[in-house]
Amino acid sequence: MKDPTSMGEVFLADPPSRGRQDAAAPVRTRAWAVSGVVAAVLGLVTIVVSMGLWDPDLDYSDPTAIAERLSDAKGQLIVMHVAMVTGIVALVVFALGLLRRLGATLPAGSLLGGVAASGIGLTAVANLLGSGLDTEFLFAAEVVEKDVPETIAFYNHWIATIPWLWVGAGLTGVAIAVAALKHKAAPRWIGIVGATLGALTLLVGISPLQYMAGFVGPVWLLVTAIGFTVGDRAYRNAA
Repeated sequence: MKDPTSMGEVFLADPPSRGRQDAAAPVRTRAWAVSGVVAAVLGLVTIVVSMGLWDPDLDYSDPTAIAERLSDAKGQLIVMHVAMVTGIVALVVFALGLLRRLGATLPAGSLLGGVAASGIGLTAVANLLGSGLDTEFLFAAEVVEKDVPETIAFYNHWIATIPWLWVGAGLTGVAIAVAALKHKAAPRWIGIVGATLGALTLLVGISPLQYMAGFVGPVWLLVTAIGFTVGDRAYRNAA
């Protein structure tokens, strides 16, 4: 008859607990933060291209002139569309990574992580809407008929406004500022960036000149995402 003690030693020779511990260990990857850098750069590309499509010297009482200008700028429109939609994907990844990152260091039950992620989500939705008419008008600008120029002129106003609605990013910046400066849930300097650039983005987004948030929001995101990518040492060392 075999000794049950020895049998137990055989079964415990390769204890499964280590595998369970490894599986449960937190994975602190920086891919989500890099996605934020990508989203910010693509957001800046979108804003710059959009600015290039707006001609202050053009007579906006002449819809045909607007339609002809957009027809000549088809390549720019395609670049803006691809940059905007690719940036949407990167924004979603960044939002979810930010939610996980702040959730790991904020007090239990805090809403700040959810608010921060939701702000980025709102920005992604605004960009999605900004690109929503591209399919309809991107190539329609080539066909300038007597009743078409007016609607194409509307599209010109659409792409010069909706992709600029980065107010949600300002909300995220302020939420990160509170999380960092009050709860020490992120590096202090990232909190200061959120309290300045993020708050400015939120304020201009709340104002009637809300499209001006597009000037500041991508810059805030770029600095913040770079910070979480390379400057979040305390959290990385805790892994």
